[in-house]
Amino acid sequence: MMVKYVNCNMNINIYKTKEELSDKLSDYIIENYINSSIAISGGTSPKILFKTLSKKLSKNINLETKFFWVDERCVSPDSEESNYKMTKENLFKNNIFKPENIFRIKGENDPENELIDYNKILKKKLKLENNIPKFDLIILGLGDDGHTASLFPHEFLKFRNKEECIIATHPTSGQKRISLSEKIINNANEVIFYVPGSGKKYVVDEIINKKGNFNSYPATYINPTSGNLSWYLDSDASDILTK
Repeated sequence: MMVKYVNCNMNINIYKTKEELSDKLSDYIIENYINSSIAISGGTSPKILFKTLSKKLSKNINLETKFFWVDERCVSPDSEESNYKMTKENLFKNNIFKPENIFRIKGENDPENELIDYNKILKKKLKLENNIPKFDLIILGLGDDGHTASLFPHEFLKFRNKEECIIATHPTSGQKRISLSEKIINNANEVIFYVPGSGKKYVVDEIINKKGNFNSYPATYINPTSGNLSWYLDSDASDILTK
């Protein structure tokens, strides 16, 4: 069962389980964006979504979808921390998508050099609007500190005017990451927050209802100029919100 709310300019879609959430979101992506440009997130949360997409598309071959990454850790592509590795293992199977349309961030390279190269790739492979790369769809995750992509609270302000990708620093580990900027994300045709699980329920509630510490969360400032902002949540992630 799906519950749908409209809160200002947000479309909020709530499903009972993470399996139903991933099933319905994958259907939406296939219906609307399968031959478009998509920036995807890493970490562990998207695994089930990627597996579901792969299963639904398993009879296809060489689809034209262009894939990019919202962010990447500065590690090798075979590292267990690599967002690319996780996606490759769960989504990029059986030649469903053309390999030449998969544009990974090369985390093994020098961050400053890779930043230059990836900014060039985005401007070459994507259409530009106000000289900023424009994705058709960006799928974001959410951290329990309110970060999204690798836009962390401790350094968010210094990156607010950046029209290209940035080099971010994880606040605890000090790990370097390459990330889309707030301006690139907000330039997309549609942005979706995909948030399963109970770990982010307090942050979800604060951001959507604009209360508590919401102003300190980078995710609060994701508001695409297109007006197309959606949240896809399961019942655990929306537990406080629905109360």
